[in-house]
Amino acid sequence: MSALFAMLSFVAYGQYTFAVVGKTKNDSFYEQSFKGCQDFAQRQADLRCIYDGAYDYQDARTQALVVQDLVAQGVDGILVSTTDSQHLVNRALKKAQQQGIAVITFDSDLAPQHQAYRLAYVGTNNFDFGVALGEAAKQFKREHPQTLCIQSGHHTTPNLNKRIDGVRYALSGSTKRLNGENGWLEHPRCPLFTAGRRDDALKQLRTIISYPQPTIFVAVAGFAQFNPDYQQVMTEFKQQLAQKQRVIISADTETLQLQALASGLGTMNIGQNPYEMGRKGAQLLYDAVKHQHFPEQEQYYLPFHYCTPDNAQSCAKNH
Repeated sequence: MSALFAMLSFVAYGQYTFAVVGKTKNDSFYEQSFKGCQDFAQRQADLRCIYDGAYDYQDARTQALVVQDLVAQGVDGILVSTTDSQHLVNRALKKAQQQGIAVITFDSDLAPQHQAYRLAYVGTNNFDFGVALGEAAKQFKREHPQTLCIQSGHHTTPNLNKRIDGVRYALSGSTKRLNGENGWLEHPRCPLFTAGRRDDALKQLRTIISYPQPTIFVAVAGFAQFNPDYQQVMTEFKQQLAQKQRVIISADTETLQLQALASGLGTMNIGQNPYEMGRKGAQLLYDAVKHQHFPEQEQYYLPFHYCTPDNAQSCAKNH
């Protein structure tokens, strides 16, 4: 880490610009992180936050191009949620380091071998988050063996892969694909990968829970539930969901998701704090860039919370 600090070149005056880059731009999760950055910036006379990312779905190349452009613009700091660690580092973050641009990852960290290209990570402990999703699934096991389907985003995304590992570990004590351990089997078509495409995510979910064999559906990100058509499409399964004949457990507690949960169109959601990721990440960048006070930790983990149809109105605060 000290070698990285030595390479950073900070300005001592003037206006600072930090960029928040999510995996996708049109996503309320990352919009909340941007708001956290903005709220922190409003309290500093010399700081502004800007927002960018791949527009419609998770695409490693587009994310790297966005960060490349920000580096070329000469922003002072970057908050980024990693889609593909290797690609992002090779295409953009090596150049950022060469130009002395400070980087904090949030939500999705770089792979361990690439973490010298960021100052710190702010967000959920993603393995533990996956364990929490798996522990939730245990509550609704009805059959032996019980079939499970995991839905994810992009197969290269570090945080989502850790969540998949956590789900499997909670159910079997191993991160390997479930094959009957402790009475759990993974559906042969799963895990499903959506690349963040909400239409694909919703179609995948509907297909899986339409099968006669009851399958517990665990989404390690909220893609299907981010689809504005989710409630309309899932209404036909409302009675089965109420009777726990069908189970949908999902990461995240965005407003659309909580509305669906309160309507009985989900079983459980486990939420994060994207706003605080952006606020805390901006604070760490600001302390490093302006004051050269570098993060004291490699990871700053934030708590998560649990939502059910009974407490959906009060379980989370979305900014």
